[in-house]
Amino acid sequence: MSLKAPTIGIVSLGCPKALVDSERIITRLRSEGYQLSGSYEGADLVVVNTCGFLDSAKAESLDAIGEAIAENGKVIVTGCLGKEESLIRDTHSKVLEVTGPHQYEAVVSAVHTHLPQLHDPKLDLVPESGLRLTPRHYAYLKISEGCNNRCSFCIIPSIRGDLVSRPANAVLKEAESLVKAGVKEIMVISQDTSAYGVDVKYAESKWKDRMVRAKFYDLCKELGELGAWVRLHYVYPYPHVDDVIGLMAEGKILPYLDIPFQHASPRLLKAMKRPANQDKMLERIASWRKICPDLTIRSSFIVGFPGESEDDFETLLDFIEEAGIDRAGCFKYENVEGAPSRDLADHVDQDDIDERYDRFMEVQTELAHARGQSMVGREIDVICDGWDDDAEAYACRSKADAPEIDGVVFVESEREIAEGEIFSVRVEAAEGHELRASR
Repeated sequence: MSLKAPTIGIVSLGCPKALVDSERIITRLRSEGYQLSGSYEGADLVVVNTCGFLDSAKAESLDAIGEAIAENGKVIVTGCLGKEESLIRDTHSKVLEVTGPHQYEAVVSAVHTHLPQLHDPKLDLVPESGLRLTPRHYAYLKISEGCNNRCSFCIIPSIRGDLVSRPANAVLKEAESLVKAGVKEIMVISQDTSAYGVDVKYAESKWKDRMVRAKFYDLCKELGELGAWVRLHYVYPYPHVDDVIGLMAEGKILPYLDIPFQHASPRLLKAMKRPANQDKMLERIASWRKICPDLTIRSSFIVGFPGESEDDFETLLDFIEEAGIDRAGCFKYENVEGAPSRDLADHVDQDDIDERYDRFMEVQTELAHARGQSMVGREIDVICDGWDDDAEAYACRSKADAPEIDGVVFVESEREIAEGEIFSVRVEAAEGHELRASR
């Protein structure tokens, strides 16, 4: 009589970088004989991977931990909020164990302690590419951990540490395995993607028949040879970022840059400890678009940073219009504990923060509408994410759209379209970030 294999549930919160951490945890556990459950009821134990970047994210993580305890009872906590173990245990005393971010071995060890494994190497097979929490046709590829920047509003370096880059050959091997497993779109992520390799002085490693440097451009070039869509996220605008635009123009990687500018006022950028030359940035963006006219720029911005005046905010609005920021996320400043910005003078009233957020989103909505209208009549390539019952069409994405954060292209088709299929459509209509198209 065979024994029932122990079953794990996982709740993954926060950014794609945390999602990759969750994938690594379940890959390891699955290889050791643990089964996975999509419900609290079907799990013998639940792992909650938390986010601790903002106070609102901490509150969401604490709520998720509480829900897991109420629904299952056996809970291990990991992730960014794990750095604040006392907060977690003061709020939820029944938590079994707490570990910090990307501490995979500690999480697995905790699971072993509270739910011993049964392992049958003949049955417990894991694909070479590992287990993923994303759909089969796209995946996140994490190239480094940590960050060397010290932005005054951010506590990530204190949580995840300084930059630690993976060897180029390890990254490329994982990417190749993903493509062989059917992945059609790879999203390159890290805390500071364009700083890749700085910590190891761009060390070379052998990949197939050649040596490849652990450098942003070199990695992008190699990834562009794998035959999948390659999308770049969290790219800090260092000067060498200019070099990858040519790869985009050649069709090697997607003409898409996710650059978190955060603001445009030189005075505020200096207080944030971010690059502060707005005019030069506008010139660079213009030059990028001359080389690659189809370039899409996604960014994130903060409104209500301490000391932000009405003139500073107007400078920000002018920047997103002049730069033609195609996709923009906006965050209301939060006075996060542990961030140096807490000690700055002239904190902005919450009513003013709320009002500026609304105005920012109005301008961004207008820009999105104009961009959408400019797409009508064009032929574009899209990737299918599946059928959407509400829209009664296939939900797809263009090269300008990352999953979950950007727009959707709803495609009407007389024949069935498989998830992950890449094909051309004609845009028929647009509304905001949504396009309607047909084959």
